[in-house]
Amino acid sequence: MPELRRLRPGHAPALLAFERENRAYFAASVPDRGDDYFTHFDTRHAALLAEQAAGTCHFHVLVSTDPLTRGEILGRFNLVDVADGSAELGYRVAEKATGRGLATTTLRHLCTLAAEEYGLTTLRAATTLDNLASRAVLTRTGFTPTGEELTLGGRAGLGYVRDLNRGSEVRTQ
Repeated sequence: MPELRRLRPGHAPALLAFERENRAYFAASVPDRGDDYFTHFDTRHAALLAEQAAGTCHFHVLVSTDPLTRGEILGRFNLVDVADGSAELGYRVAEKATGRGLATTTLRHLCTLAAEEYGLTTLRAATTLDNLASRAVLTRTGFTPTGEELTLGGRAGLGYVRDLNRGSEVRTQ
């Protein structure tokens, strides 16, 4: 089973490979990061680590523990804009790792970490309306639509929220 690990400097090469390998796949359902992201990846990675050290964000990578692919990044799960017990959730999973329940399992674990380790009480998320897989993962992990209509990279989207103080999360298929 892959492991969720806190982002660290040594993850940079594998994270860049993950982003490059999945760029077209991600762009089909979420706004593209743009060429500048890849050109200045090392600077951006250092900035993320500084934000994490300051406690304003919590970045995680889902890392393969399989002997054949050990260390390969299969996903990233981020809590950003941490303030007043709340944070914005963002996540993405490699195309080759989809359809196995990894996003759902990992997000459930991240919600526990958010509450128990980071002291958060509320998580917010957003996804495009046409990203049915992400909408299903959010629903399965206890997020509810806010009714707020958003524009994400020029595409229609929807906001979600999860109260981490609530009892057990919704467990639908």
